[in-house]
Amino acid sequence: MNATASIVSKVWSFCTTLRDDGVSYGDYLEQLTYLIFLKMADEYSQPPYTRKVGIPAEYNWQSLKAKRGAELEVHYVTLLRELSNKPRMLGTIFTKAQNKIQDPAKLYRLIDMVNETSWVTMGADVKGDIYEGLLERNAEDTKSGAGQYFTPRALIRAMVECVRPEPNKTIADPACGTGGFFLAAYDFLVANHQMDKTQKAFLKHDTFNGNEIVAGTRRLALMNMFLHNIGEIDGESMVSPNDALVADSGNRYDYVLANPPFGKKSSMSFTNDEGEQEKDDLTYNRQDFWATTSNKQLNFVQHIRTMLKTTGRAAVVVPDNVLFEGGAGETVRKKLLETTELHTILRLPTGIFYANGVKANVLFFDNHAASKEPWTKAVWYYDYRTNIHHTLKKKPLRFEDLQEFIACYNPLNRHERKELWNEQSNLEGRWRKFSYGQIIARDKTSLDIFWLKDKSLADLDNLPEPDELALEIIDNLEAGLNSFREIAAALS
Repeated sequence: MNATASIVSKVWSFCTTLRDDGVSYGDYLEQLTYLIFLKMADEYSQPPYTRKVGIPAEYNWQSLKAKRGAELEVHYVTLLRELSNKPRMLGTIFTKAQNKIQDPAKLYRLIDMVNETSWVTMGADVKGDIYEGLLERNAEDTKSGAGQYFTPRALIRAMVECVRPEPNKTIADPACGTGGFFLAAYDFLVANHQMDKTQKAFLKHDTFNGNEIVAGTRRLALMNMFLHNIGEIDGESMVSPNDALVADSGNRYDYVLANPPFGKKSSMSFTNDEGEQEKDDLTYNRQDFWATTSNKQLNFVQHIRTMLKTTGRAAVVVPDNVLFEGGAGETVRKKLLETTELHTILRLPTGIFYANGVKANVLFFDNHAASKEPWTKAVWYYDYRTNIHHTLKKKPLRFEDLQEFIACYNPLNRHERKELWNEQSNLEGRWRKFSYGQIIARDKTSLDIFWLKDKSLADLDNLPEPDELALEIIDNLEAGLNSFREIAAALS
């Protein structure tokens, strides 16, 4: 068994031990983050690096290693609190940090396990794989709700393959979760470009910029990036805690890759005159927005367009409502077609996200300078939903499943594309083009287009397996329930 595998199995077996004490994957992942960060800081503070990492001696790794029992527990709690007040990356990693391991003996064993490994000299891909594996398992832990911050890695990789980021360009994600898009873009850049010293430095320090308002998720994103060799232990945090939608930061980026949170409304809680908690829909009044709405996804689409340089390009996961909703939705779609080149829509199947009943799509659009004529001439659709069945456990989405889409997208020259669909010869083709005129003529400029026949309705001899059917029914019911919840919330 190689070194990586033995570390991974150690990390996992210990997690199982702690789960018996009621420590969830998420809590375990958090404690592990604090400890690996402190151990790496300790390694950096010694030769040959001898860096000042900003951790006071009384709260460094050695101070933690030297204590046991109740004394260790008290010291660990104090250390977490003290480090959360520090500036830059350090303070961000320890924001709102708490000790979730109540048994000091187990805490000591965890410290011991982290201590056995030299993390700085370990390959970035190894560290990254260990951490990504933990994040994925955490996302699968449905009770924790962590899945909502986790986009299927196969989908992210396919989006990055289509966009093909280049060195010395900036990449942003205004709702970055655990940093999946950043890491896939990083891997793509390293695999596809022989970078010189300046380009490597730019990749490490200046390429990525994100927002994540949930402190725990932000911490995981930073650690995930840091373990993949992005950013510095004593540097600035690349992930801001601010709500990206509140204001235009003024920064403009070459690429935006994002899967903004699902859930329709933006709202904030407040206490009313009777002392009860109430929610108020948040509408962001921004000069740069085309429409004022409390629909979070429409706001993210508008915000992402603002974030792009005039030559900037975006790939964004959005739920179906963005494609068909009237009112503000129609305004946003019309403006998006006019001011950007919305050239590709990938229609995704259900059963690939940890949030149930989600029907989503990927919009690919390129920004341009202002023009009298609409920039979008045609929208190419790839329908990877009709007659496609995926489940998280038995039949998860794999990168291979999206190979045909990537080939159709033709990333090296997307202006040379050929339709698979043909009215005479191939009505089953999943890749089809619709002109700007065809789309504008549709009711509410709806982008919600399907043309393939749903076989499950017609072909009774080739029905999917019963468990697949059952899951599909559950997905549809949950999607319906989500819609009804939104209606009920609006009525109350």
